[in-house]
Amino acid sequence: MEAKQHQDAASAAAEPIKAYEDLQFLKSEECRGVRLQLEFMKPDIFMDKYRVDSTIVIFGSARTLPPEVSQQRLEQAERDLAERPGDESAQAAVKHAKRLVLDSYYYQLARDFAALVTRECQSRDCQNLKFVVLTGGGGGIMEAGNRGAADMGGISAALNITLPFEQCPNPYITPELSFLLHYFSIRKMHFLKRARALCCFPGGYGTMDELFEALTLVQTHKIAPMPIILFGREFWEQLINWDVFVERGLISPGDVKLFTYCETPEEGWEAIVKFYS
Repeated sequence: MEAKQHQDAASAAAEPIKAYEDLQFLKSEECRGVRLQLEFMKPDIFMDKYRVDSTIVIFGSARTLPPEVSQQRLEQAERDLAERPGDESAQAAVKHAKRLVLDSYYYQLARDFAALVTRECQSRDCQNLKFVVLTGGGGGIMEAGNRGAADMGGISAALNITLPFEQCPNPYITPELSFLLHYFSIRKMHFLKRARALCCFPGGYGTMDELFEALTLVQTHKIAPMPIILFGREFWEQLINWDVFVERGLISPGDVKLFTYCETPEEGWEAIVKFYS
């Protein structure tokens, strides 16, 4: 009996694992190319399956809060300050909370824009413009984009990314079109593969990275021209002095025409319709 158990254990230990079932092998350095290919294939296959051919991509900060949430945080910060009026950290918290309340305007703007896009693309008068909202899948502006599409009963897609800190998918994404990627490079390819417009709201390094890559690819004719819309002119002009690029000869004067400013959902949608009319 003991000999048989030993034989069975030895046989099990020697049992080879199929390559596609061997996670340790698939996660190895040598299989990086396979992983890259799989990350490209899965979203591509599922978007084709659900007939997502053209997307309106919405970029922006994951830290932007919904108006009601930002207001609640401000009220809590003010209560904390009332209990500790001389506390510098409490004072700083109130100041930060007030900033979040102001910036929550862009959450609502992105939500309203995504709702408008989805509603218009569902209408019979818009047969040639069947766009689906696509975001990075996280919170903030990304959540607002998916939420606006859901408000209209429409589908929306998202390309989430693994990060050192947890970024959970927001609850407004169409489940079958919610993807988790590991490689930023493949994520960027998917953002642009079906994009018919890129809409940027205030954001941080990630938003700047996505914006400038798109501008570079259009500038160098690597991708076809498309509307690149910056929502909130005041923010963008305060952040980036585009004239310096031109004055120093770092870009051509025509390169600043690769994007347009918009302030309202209606302006954004009109810019897209005009481009494709």
